[in-house]
Amino acid sequence: MSGKYYVGIDIGTYESKGALVDENANLITSYTCQHLMESPRPGWAEHDAESTWWADFCEISNMLIDKSKIDPHDIAAVGCSTIAPCCLPVDASLKPLRKAILYGIDVRATEEIDFLEKKYGKRELFERYGTPLTTQSAGAKVLWIKNKEPDVFAKADKFITGSTYLVAKLTGNFVIDHYTAATWVPLYNVAACDWEADTSLICERKKLAECRWTNEIVGTVRDAASRETGLAVGTKVMSGTADASAEAISVGVTEPGDMMLMYGSSIFIIHVVKKFTRDERLWAGPYLFPGTYSVAAGMSCAGTLTRWFRDNFSPDIVSMAEKDGQNVYALLAETARDISPGSDGLTVLPYFSGERTPINDPLAKGLIFGLNLHHTREHIYNAILEGVGYGIDQHFEIFDKIGLGTCKVMAVGGGVKNAKWLQCVTDISGKTQHVAEINMGAAYGDALLAALSDGRYNDQRELARIIKIKSSVHPDDSRHGIYGPYKERYRALYLATRDIMHSY
Repeated sequence: MSGKYYVGIDIGTYESKGALVDENANLITSYTCQHLMESPRPGWAEHDAESTWWADFCEISNMLIDKSKIDPHDIAAVGCSTIAPCCLPVDASLKPLRKAILYGIDVRATEEIDFLEKKYGKRELFERYGTPLTTQSAGAKVLWIKNKEPDVFAKADKFITGSTYLVAKLTGNFVIDHYTAATWVPLYNVAACDWEADTSLICERKKLAECRWTNEIVGTVRDAASRETGLAVGTKVMSGTADASAEAISVGVTEPGDMMLMYGSSIFIIHVVKKFTRDERLWAGPYLFPGTYSVAAGMSCAGTLTRWFRDNFSPDIVSMAEKDGQNVYALLAETARDISPGSDGLTVLPYFSGERTPINDPLAKGLIFGLNLHHTREHIYNAILEGVGYGIDQHFEIFDKIGLGTCKVMAVGGGVKNAKWLQCVTDISGKTQHVAEINMGAAYGDALLAALSDGRYNDQRELARIIKIKSSVHPDDSRHGIYGPYKERYRALYLATRDIMHSY
């Protein structure tokens, strides 16, 4: 092998992936490793930065080099992404002072959110930041540490996210890309493209990483990191980003009208727009490149819900899959093949870990409604897929009403392997979804961003042109019509049970 190569590594909720591509964006090899998400209390979600984030990065980097047999010196640049926003306090030597607090699925900071809303005003916060203050907001989690773990707060030299941690381990530099920084409400000023001048209510400004654009080279691999990762000393390192934005790049979502629908442990949506666009139900901010903006959204449960169903209700399917070497989720989908749209009156609210957009309710609870003696396990599984689909459809309707001009929907993530789920969401929403030829996700996007940062592509438009469509999923008009009343029931169920959900 000869020429330049690029490495991308993504740290997810339950697994990490790596991709090695050549200078023509061909995927040379990939590697995946699994890890756990810790939940020490209900509503908490944590990772160990050293034994999960960095250990996974090192394992993947070494395996990509070993599998490909390339000379590490031929790797021109490396890119990384992680779940985001995460909140990790570290000391001056980059040692984590506690487990990292994860993104919106961690709902511990509700008191801090209430405090900040009363301090600044809920409407005023939205007008300034374009994003409501929710469990997705890392600023509230820094304040939680300040209030609940003052010893940790006092020792902290920096409060950082996952990509910042990895880039700092590689280069010694503390940076955060603007896309991720915008999720640190109320610390990041979108208009100024920088942290607020005064962040002292939450933490000192110097304890935050430097804001940079995603496609910038921010340092090179140091000696210590080289020994652990196998990367050559001096390899260029881009600023890093969130997993969702890297995933969007992996399928060519770069221009206004482009939208990514990511089926992962949770649902994440990125819609590229022409200008800074606010809606109280959604998240707004800069996109990955200067002069670009996005409207983003996220549901708390998707793959985590199908995993929950698998682990608790399908031991026989798991055993069958292991015995025959089949994919357990493919078998689950096959068992529900003949369940009709609407699951014979069964409706699931997928709020098993609260809910992010569009209801932004950390106290929401999961619900299985309409059960009778006719229903089977397969009905419940089908209703779970539909429940996530109804939530996705709510976002499509909002996008249409506020005039985002959705032109292209690119589906990505592990869930696209479930053809039944894709068809279900398409039938509910009436929106065609496209799947790219390379559907590896964020790690592939990280590698492409590394190539862009290194100057391999002139701009993001040129990069997007290399993405090829593998398949498209079109709506069935008859099934789309059937789903109308069920979508209304889905909305009504939440409104009817919200007070009960909040009472315990």
